[in-house]
Amino acid sequence: MSGDGAGSPVEGVDADHPALTQVTVVIVDDNAVIRMGLRSLLDASDRIRVVGEASDGEEAVRVVRATLPDVVLLDVRMPRRDGVQVAAEVRQWCKILMLTYSDAPEIVRAAVDAGASGYLVHGEFASHELERSILAVAEGSFLLSPLAAEALRTTWVIPAATAPERPDVGLSERQREVMELIAAGRTNGEIAATCYLSEKTVKNHVNHIFARLGVRTRAEAVSVWLGGA
Repeated sequence: MSGDGAGSPVEGVDADHPALTQVTVVIVDDNAVIRMGLRSLLDASDRIRVVGEASDGEEAVRVVRATLPDVVLLDVRMPRRDGVQVAAEVRQWCKILMLTYSDAPEIVRAAVDAGASGYLVHGEFASHELERSILAVAEGSFLLSPLAAEALRTTWVIPAATAPERPDVGLSERQREVMELIAAGRTNGEIAATCYLSEKTVKNHVNHIFARLGVRTRAEAVSVWLGGA
């Protein structure tokens, strides 16, 4: 993770063990009431620490650069710079979880293409699910709320006569299986358990898949895999 985790060492347990670290988060939304509500919700979690807030796109970039959080919660419609533009700039420093009211297909697709690792639509998830979503994104998962998933799916609809095959040329059967699990939002640990592999072996498969697909992140890999691009 990109930010500095907080945790107390325990004898015999690595200081980087997930149970001993907090995921650092920056909240970005132009609505002060929403920011306050999100902060109150996340402050109640012992796994998450809010390290900054921003109310517009330009401020968001400054705060993310200054704090280097693990995850940024990012609204789409904001003054001075929208969330998609911000995502494209800050993706090098942290994971991005879009948290917005917009489920327009073109916006969901643009956010994913800009580097978002997740897209949640307000009103589609319970409060306790937000913590789980943040932790999953921090650990490398790619996730979408139902409306966002459906919106994204519509941007990939292609006439049957011209629908491309999955871009799996050069991938082994095992690597195609791993890629399908990545597309399902599974973490490396979950993939290892499902396929009866070590996490190191899964990481090797993931690196090979990324190289073959010409991508750098899980979000890009899923976009290419599901879109057949």
